[in-house]
Amino acid sequence: MNDLPSLFPADPEIEAQTEAETSAAPPRRPRPQPGERREQILQALAAMLQQPDGERITTAALARRLGVSEAALYRHFASKAQMFEGLLDFIEESVLTLVRQITAQDMDGTQGTRTAGRIVAMVLQFAERNPGMASVMAGDALVLEHERLRERMNLFFDKLEAQLRQELRLALQAAGAATPMATAQLRAALLVDWLRGRLQRYVRSGFRQAPTAQWEEALALLL
Repeated sequence: MNDLPSLFPADPEIEAQTEAETSAAPPRRPRPQPGERREQILQALAAMLQQPDGERITTAALARRLGVSEAALYRHFASKAQMFEGLLDFIEESVLTLVRQITAQDMDGTQGTRTAGRIVAMVLQFAERNPGMASVMAGDALVLEHERLRERMNLFFDKLEAQLRQELRLALQAAGAATPMATAQLRAALLVDWLRGRLQRYVRSGFRQAPTAQWEEALALLL
């Protein structure tokens, strides 16, 4: 999918001012609007999450990257957890919107297995295009953060599994399967487990092992 959403613009400048740049007295820039500054903070956070060193991100490091004070960050977000929630908002809105678009193309449910495969492939492609988000989705970026963030990420995958289960059940029923609900539940859980494993391997390889590698062959075996 070439139209997969990304937190960054098409021609992004995600590298914020460094300390050296700020000391060089750059030309004065217009003060960003509140919404623009929030987006800049989230872009900087996502960019730091896609660094392969995997170090925990602090608000001090994030403020340095943006060339602002920590107090400036807290004028837009009450806490670092709220910044991560902004990334979770983007993940949920982007992925679940695309899920709805995919499922809308199979209104009678006759292509449920194919639809399930397209959903999984889309999530893999989204993660590959947004490495920082992949780190959040895999859970690595949330290990030392607030428990509610991990719970919310788990809930996202529960929603994804429920949608896959529905698509697979419709396909199995159309095919006359003896136990469509039970089989769909097992297959949906297997797909999500495989998907999360792919995301973890991508993140823990320093974003070298693409999650989409041989995805068609793997899904053919799973489905």
